[in-house]
Amino acid sequence: MLLSRAVRVRAEPPVVFGWLGQLRVAPYSYDLIDNRGRRSPPIMTRTDPIVTGQTFAEIFTLTSFEPDRSITLELTDRAALVAFGPLTIVYRTLPDGACTVLRCDLLLPRPRNRLERLRQLLLAWGDLVMMRRQLLNLRRLSERTASLA
Repeated sequence: MLLSRAVRVRAEPPVVFGWLGQLRVAPYSYDLIDNRGRRSPPIMTRTDPIVTGQTFAEIFTLTSFEPDRSITLELTDRAALVAFGPLTIVYRTLPDGACTVLRCDLLLPRPRNRLERLRQLLLAWGDLVMMRRQLLNLRRLSERTASLA
């Protein structure tokens, strides 16, 4: 199953990609739920290069990336795997005139039984809410960063 979400951002792809790198620090969705109540940093705190194998948002591992273009994350946290099942997330920065489309694809394996199908259905609805918040936050922060440049 493929679930896609996207927002248009008034910033160049390198700026948006920089904020994707911040996912190493925090999830940037609903902090009370996804970040144990800790506030996601409103400024860029990680400017070092991303490297395959790094942890993102505490439960994902970076499996591949193209600088300024995409990052691919695999769910690797044991508790999260039990709750959500295996999944991959691909974030892409797609140039669109003076803007960038920030796209997120959630890839779920074919369910093997009804229980997995139900879990994926619930995950899809939960992801709709959480991913929307994350993408809107990343858009806001990217646009603010671009306006300061």
